[in-house]
Amino acid sequence: MIDLHCHILPGIDDGASSLEEALSLARIAVADGITHAVFTPHVHPGRYDNDVKTIQPVFEQFQQALVGNDIPLIVQPAGEVRLSVEVLAMFASGQLPFLGEWAGKKVMLLELPHSHVPPGTDNLVKWLLDRGVLPMIAHPERNKGFLADERKLAPFVEMGCLFQLTAMSVTADFGYQAHEMALRMLENGWVTVIASDAHNAEHRPPVLSKAVVAAANIVGAEEARQLVWDNPARIIGLE
Repeated sequence: MIDLHCHILPGIDDGASSLEEALSLARIAVADGITHAVFTPHVHPGRYDNDVKTIQPVFEQFQQALVGNDIPLIVQPAGEVRLSVEVLAMFASGQLPFLGEWAGKKVMLLELPHSHVPPGTDNLVKWLLDRGVLPMIAHPERNKGFLADERKLAPFVEMGCLFQLTAMSVTADFGYQAHEMALRMLENGWVTVIASDAHNAEHRPPVLSKAVVAAANIVGAEEARQLVWDNPARIIGLE
């Protein structure tokens, strides 16, 4: 399996706080059957001031630590980009990290505030699309705005955005509402990827296997596999 969204890189956001914790999370991922992981630290101006230049050296050091500790996890860097006006300038200066490509566009993991869908979000998405950037909306099933009015998803579906569900939402470990939204999105065929969004071992571990089983009950085993292997592999260039 490929985990396309996780916060394992140490000391760079609210994920792993130390090298030891990050290595422990990597071991959990491997034990669960995850062979590839894309590290997506928060890119949130004013809170986590990350960009491609700050992420790369931390990634390279941790990649070496994985090798030195014989942890067979194939990794690459990206980021989870918070919706903000700074995105425009960061794009212009080449500071935005991307997951990979899909249908000839660069894929960017885009995080909305958990509390709502800000007015103008659709305009930013259009702006990005016009510049060859395809947003993958991170964990839409946990956004209170989408939960309150599912119709707010429609513009992003129509524009062709990709959608990433959190594994723990699929398994009902993020509450009833997120679980029900995740199931509806799976049934509607809107989901591109299931990822762990792992932050720690105790409450938000890098585990995908349980979600694959749960998703298979909704969409079948073949499509569930596509969400944790085929589609992420296509994005990061393995297929």
